[in-house]
Amino acid sequence: MKLGVIGYGLRIRSIISEIIKQEPSCKVTAIVDIRKDAISAELQAEGQHAIHFYDTAEEMLRIEELDGILIGTRCSLHTPMAIKVLQSGLPLYLEKPVATNMDDLIRLKSAFEASASKVVVSFPLRLTTIVLLAKEIIDSGKIGTVEHVQAVNNVPYGSVYFQSWYRDERETGGLFLQKATHDFDYINSLLGSKPAQICAMTSKQIFKGSRPAGLTCGNCEDNRICLDSSFFKTPDKQSWDSCCYAEDTGNEDSGSSLIRYESGMHVSYSQNFFARREAGARGARLLGYKGTLDFDFYTGKVNVYMHHTPRVETYDISGGEGHFGGDTALAQNFIDIMQKGADSLSTLDDGLLSALMCLKAKESAETGMFRSLDWT
Repeated sequence: MKLGVIGYGLRIRSIISEIIKQEPSCKVTAIVDIRKDAISAELQAEGQHAIHFYDTAEEMLRIEELDGILIGTRCSLHTPMAIKVLQSGLPLYLEKPVATNMDDLIRLKSAFEASASKVVVSFPLRLTTIVLLAKEIIDSGKIGTVEHVQAVNNVPYGSVYFQSWYRDERETGGLFLQKATHDFDYINSLLGSKPAQICAMTSKQIFKGSRPAGLTCGNCEDNRICLDSSFFKTPDKQSWDSCCYAEDTGNEDSGSSLIRYESGMHVSYSQNFFARREAGARGARLLGYKGTLDFDFYTGKVNVYMHHTPRVETYDISGGEGHFGGDTALAQNFIDIMQKGADSLSTLDDGLLSALMCLKAKESAETGMFRSLDWT
């Protein structure tokens, strides 16, 4: 099984490792990356000498005989690279967000509708053991039809979005697309219902300031007292050293949205990027007439509270590695698509819908108006 990679970044490397661990016959045979010389030297030092490197995706697709393609570029290139692969009809593993603006999203939707490619979008949360258990309980009718959802994501590693390249909103499309895209997707998966309307609000209260653009921790006179200085970070986070209090720091540091679904029920969602340590939380509370279910990815706990009997059920889930076990499921699904023509468990339709929700949420926050979740 020959894999081609467009954008050999850290995230896609972890997925490739998971794929090869599950199916050793899978090998990376071709890479397109602007850092091809450095990557080639690194891989050769590891004993990998049979990988071909290319300057463009078109060249790789024309020359190589591949079984699947993985895209791990920076976010703004996800759409243009995906469109090139979709034209080939090959199975595609696409990192999120699938697009960073509406024009790209519409172009990607059109390209997918004209393609025979099966696509796995990197939405591991929908395939985690914890979400699958929650869905099993919800689908059983135990808590009744879900009529309200309260979801939260307090990100304890939020400095990456203000001190690394992620601070560039032109590259990321904003933090709804970076984080909420995962949460919107697993909520859609749990509900099995279509969202119809969204509104949102964002704030930038912490990571703002008048420090000069381009300032890094190493050049700052306060690098020994600033709590966000790279001098206080672990060695693998030392590269996050841009000043998060500089005038060129992008991204909101908190955001919230309300989503109305076709049934009339609504979801509230809130994310925060300056919570730290044990204040981190990610999960949801889903309420039906018969009971309430809640879970948190960090604690690995699922609780079911029955409304009309004095009974509480608690499940302790071992999350596994790689996005709480979801990466393992995504990797196996991509293998099954390449080998057996299986259906995707995290489709491009799912990715398009989640990105649409995020882009409309961003638009709502900028305009102060509700936005319909349609393609106009």
